[in-house]
Amino acid sequence: MSMAIKRRLRIDRFQRIKNYLSSKKDKDSKKIALLVDGPNMLRKEFQINLEEIRELLHDFGDIKVGKVFLNQYASEKLVEAVENQGFEPIITSGDVDVRLAVEAMELIYNDSIDVIALVTRDADFKPILNKAMEMGKETIVFGAEPGLSSALKNSADYVVILNQEDFDDEPGEIAVEEI
Repeated sequence: MSMAIKRRLRIDRFQRIKNYLSSKKDKDSKKIALLVDGPNMLRKEFQINLEEIRELLHDFGDIKVGKVFLNQYASEKLVEAVENQGFEPIITSGDVDVRLAVEAMELIYNDSIDVIALVTRDADFKPILNKAMEMGKETIVFGAEPGLSSALKNSADYVVILNQEDFDDEPGEIAVEEI
């Protein structure tokens, strides 16, 4: 398949996801907290584009909190790129998952946040999704294959697989899953 066709298919898929999320937007714009598991997702093999995620969420609501969690081994270029895209880099010398979970719990109990969006593949965050839903928050998982946890996918309201290669699927089936 030529690069031009792949690009067109990727753009078409991107637009279908945007349209789907936009259809779920209430009249009152939802306030979103976006938390990114950097070491798990910001890898060359996944080619995750934070700007693309921001654009997808724009039609669903307004990102009020955008944090990318990184470990102490993150390059200065990566930290700078995260900042340049308008996200707050959180660098931790300990376990990134623990720090992200603590931040997520604070946001779950924050009445000004309506949606918890996680960019991860890690099943360790399933309790975060469960607690968010228990507290009346909507949940979105942006993941990548291989390795996206089935338990995580089954715990979220919406799942977007960012590196989905099957461009023929309609949103709501594989590219975007509503639970």
